[in-house]
Amino acid sequence: MIPLRDKNPSPVFPYVNIAIIVVNVLVFFYELHLGPLLQRFIFYYGIVPVRYFDPRISQYFSFVDQLVPLFTSMFLHGGWLHLIGNMWTLYIFGDNVEGYLGHFRYFIFYILCGLIAALIHLITNAHSQLPTIGASGAIAGVMGAYFLLYPHARILSLIPIFFFFTIVEIPAYVFLGFWFFIQFFSGTFAIASGANQFGGIAWWAHVGGFAGGYVLLKTVFGPATVRGKDRRWSRFRKRS
Repeated sequence: MIPLRDKNPSPVFPYVNIAIIVVNVLVFFYELHLGPLLQRFIFYYGIVPVRYFDPRISQYFSFVDQLVPLFTSMFLHGGWLHLIGNMWTLYIFGDNVEGYLGHFRYFIFYILCGLIAALIHLITNAHSQLPTIGASGAIAGVMGAYFLLYPHARILSLIPIFFFFTIVEIPAYVFLGFWFFIQFFSGTFAIASGANQFGGIAWWAHVGGFAGGYVLLKTVFGPATVRGKDRRWSRFRKRS
């Protein structure tokens, strides 16, 4: 299923969500201009699990060297489809979560989801020598928050059926629940088959990000306080 848009207008203009998308796009264009230096760039600023767990490798990296990729990796992408798919998903789901949390809290929330996803990926792929990049872990956290906040919002989705495509409206809890199931099932299968160290998709980063976003919203961030100037938001939430 490919999300086209949601029928859930945001009560505020999503400045932070748009800024995150712009930064990701700008970084990608920077990657395109690196030429032969790109591989070295990706290996340093992406997450390479083995360099954290193998003492023979980790000794060559300082604490800062090891910390930086946990943040930078979520702003790197491996190709146009990777970038467009992630940014489109963030565009659809991020504005409403930002509207609920507020601009600053949304930014902190997004970064924390990315960090949780990165840590889960490290734990489940400790011996992998492949660099992992992409915003999908952080975006999965946004999707987890959306799942909690707007389970009945309608997601206009493109669904392939054999050689044909159809467009249908699906409740968010169905769309996001199915997406999470696919990530969990694929991640479990990858570990069971021994393919987890060699596959190109960070399934458990997606699972960890989604679960992290859900739990963060339930606990650390809690219900957003509705300010007087945002009374329209309270009315909007009662309708959703």
